[in-house]
Amino acid sequence: MQREANDEMASRVSPSAALVLHGRRILLRTLSDADYDQWFEVRNRCHDWLLRWEPRPANATHLAEDRRSFASRCAIRDRERQLGSAYGFGIFTTNRLVGELTLSSIQRGPLQSAFIGYWVDEKFAGQGLVPEAVVTALQFAFDSLRLHRIEINIIPRNDPSLRVVTKLGLRAEGVAERYLEIDGAWEDHARFAITAEEWAERSPELVASWLLPRAN
Repeated sequence: MQREANDEMASRVSPSAALVLHGRRILLRTLSDADYDQWFEVRNRCHDWLLRWEPRPANATHLAEDRRSFASRCAIRDRERQLGSAYGFGIFTTNRLVGELTLSSIQRGPLQSAFIGYWVDEKFAGQGLVPEAVVTALQFAFDSLRLHRIEINIIPRNDPSLRVVTKLGLRAEGVAERYLEIDGAWEDHARFAITAEEWAERSPELVASWLLPRAN
């Protein structure tokens, strides 16, 4: 039933022009059907690296990774972008897909908030590409979307993801106990956030460190 609903939604959505955000070494671009082969290669090769950190109820099937399901997912993401409720991006170096970043659960009204989530190809972990992608997304969220608060939640034992927020110096807000079901288990999450006021103060430093060309 869920796949039928996804396919029906996909059939009703007219693709929008790609949204591209530029960093220093990476770019964030909305995914399309044409990205499937690269996406599947990374997901298949990094299956064990990625699956243990992904939201999934107990006994639920894994995310379908066939071409048809990927196309439906791209269409749903495109519809979310049209509605302004979420933005999903591939992380690219030149023309190579190395991960994904989502700006999701966008709330307007009094909240003006959203969440950032990400994953990266194991081959490219530790190279500073994800912090760069996060700063690129923060610049878009605060300067273009005019959001007020962005939150990132991380399982405390997920050291690679924790290094991202540590490199960026994002403010820690404590631990939410049993916050999200990950691969069938309710996991605590360390919460990190940045507000528009903090971004206004820190953006010159963050943009210079992660997005602007390095001086020779």
